[in-house]
Amino acid sequence: MNDSTESPQPSEPRPVYVIRETAPRRSSGLFWVLLFLLVLLAIPYLVQRITYGVARGREAARAEVARELLDELPDEGGVYPWVAKAIEPSVVGIDTISNGQAGVAVPADEWSHMFRVPQQPYFLQGKGSGVIVDAEGHIVTNAHVIRGAVAARVKLSDGRTFNDVKVVGADSPSDLAVLKIDATDLTPAPWGDSDAVDVGDPVLAVGNPFGLERTVTAGIISAKNRKQVVPGLDYQNFLQTDAAVNPGNSGGPLVNLKGQVVGINTAIHGASYQGISFAIPSNMARDIVDKLKTGGQIARGWLGVSITELTGPLAKQLGIESDTPGAVVTHILPNSPAAAAGIEPGDIIVQWADTPIAGPGELGMAAAGTPIGSTAKVIVLRKGKRLELDVKVGQRPDGLR
Repeated sequence: MNDSTESPQPSEPRPVYVIRETAPRRSSGLFWVLLFLLVLLAIPYLVQRITYGVARGREAARAEVARELLDELPDEGGVYPWVAKAIEPSVVGIDTISNGQAGVAVPADEWSHMFRVPQQPYFLQGKGSGVIVDAEGHIVTNAHVIRGAVAARVKLSDGRTFNDVKVVGADSPSDLAVLKIDATDLTPAPWGDSDAVDVGDPVLAVGNPFGLERTVTAGIISAKNRKQVVPGLDYQNFLQTDAAVNPGNSGGPLVNLKGQVVGINTAIHGASYQGISFAIPSNMARDIVDKLKTGGQIARGWLGVSITELTGPLAKQLGIESDTPGAVVTHILPNSPAAAAGIEPGDIIVQWADTPIAGPGELGMAAAGTPIGSTAKVIVLRKGKRLELDVKVGQRPDGLR
């Protein structure tokens, strides 16, 4: 017998399992939670931006179409809605605040401090209007709208509100001021030629009377070259209109039927609208605004006198006819051009250079428009005699009203 022994077959290797500990995937969950919260916070901002964008786009489109149509349509009442659409995106509301005055308390952190005022509660001072005049964000308004304010807020027609408002410059004698906001996608209003406006021409006044945003009223040009109609304002050459203007309209545009700014609404006759309001002519306003935008001071010719109208009693006192045109000199400032030229109290200035002087308003405008340092021939009536004097025009001192 053959003993045979079977050799054992090698066994198959057993699989080896490696067990690893894994940390809970908390970081991934935290990431999605944070992302979700971030989206929730961003949604109101995005919705607001989209809302502003839609409103801005809609208004810009309407204004563009309206201006194209206004170039083709005749000047008649049917164009009023198109004029309103054309000017609406350019008109802004202006709120101002000051401290130490009675009014509605406004928390300091709700306002910009571009005026560099201390952190403290302020009080609502007033409301006004303005008009955007270029794509850089310059806004024209009245100087009295921002006078005494420590901060200002501008609201655009698309709903955007700007607290960082810079005062570029203000000219109290003409009651004009220029503000600036850092904004894009603006619709500036075009300037018109106020010299081309005639009495009887239709116009629209746009603004925020009593805080009622972008109120549009219609009227006509009632008169031109109105002077001495606003107490305390040195340089007046107003357009008069019967378009309804009320408190809050100040600084808003007066526009012709092409949607062009021919005036800046400034004053009314009386405490409220009575059918008479006044606007600074655009040609006068534009010249001053351009100088303020470039940081320049408004240098005006200066005579250095106090003047008044020739009334009946005063004419009798001076021994002349009461209907004599001219401006009566009541006081001479020391070291002034008038003093150097020999002008005396009681003189009646009847002519400045080539300009006849009918009253104080004409004299103020004529002297202001004369180049500083030049010599103007002035004709005065003194005790019934006509005298010709040479006045070397000076510059109005700073701070002198």
